[in-house]
Amino acid sequence: MSRKVVLPSNLDALWQALFDHPEAQLFAGGTDLLVKMRSGLVCPLTLIGLERIEALRQVEDQGETIFIGAACTHESLLNEPLIRKHFPVLVKGLQVLGSPLVRRMGTIGGNLITASPAGDTLPPLYVLEADLELRKRDSLRYLPITDFIRGPGQTVLESGEILSGVRLKKQPGGMIHHFEKVGLRKALAIAVVSLAAILDISKNGIVREAHLAWGSLGPTVVTCREAETALEGRILSRETLERAAARVRSAASPIDDLRAGADYRRQVAGNLLMRLLAPVPQPLS
Repeated sequence: MSRKVVLPSNLDALWQALFDHPEAQLFAGGTDLLVKMRSGLVCPLTLIGLERIEALRQVEDQGETIFIGAACTHESLLNEPLIRKHFPVLVKGLQVLGSPLVRRMGTIGGNLITASPAGDTLPPLYVLEADLELRKRDSLRYLPITDFIRGPGQTVLESGEILSGVRLKKQPGGMIHHFEKVGLRKALAIAVVSLAAILDISKNGIVREAHLAWGSLGPTVVTCREAETALEGRILSRETLERAAARVRSAASPIDDLRAGADYRRQVAGNLLMRLLAPVPQPLS
């Protein structure tokens, strides 16, 4: 089969390519797209690559926020000092994402567009309250990540629109950033359940603020305000965490699939909270 690949070098060239080929499939690293093409799930005649558009590959310090271009690879973000300094929870998710090859090729925008509830960057981006930048040729809008993803593989991206970047508020120092996933193997594992957490804890051990998000626990990333409020205003203890664990187990509605049953996922979702009692890790260098 003859397939055309267009590689625009800037945004103006991209808009023209989309105008010329409205049926085209966009890609950046292509790690998810190639799997779908090889399995026959999609068969695009035209591909438009974003990897040469420098504006989509930048990490910019914008004062109180950091902008991450959608075509930034996972590996580039792992090596970016601004990301390591301000967003340790995202770094922890990136470190266990796929293989070195996938991290070298795959992009943060691709992980968002794929919109898998098992995506390793998604729970960290939820607890970081990410805003997503969406561009058309003549318009620009921002959406919270919670409004962008509608279900597995489903987003609100419109025709002729691209995800151009992610905007994150810088995190204060001294916060606990935690990410962990449970899979069927130690490496290259798809999450059975994952947890991202950011906790602000006072010097006397009181949780002042908690942000929690679970992957693979529903059709989208699951947040549970009831579990967060069970922690806030209390000392971070086993008893407090068990109370929060009971609330997320009650609120979650996971599915049975080939990797795990719903009851197991509920149990693991609560159990992962207990890991927050582990010694606080040293800051990323």
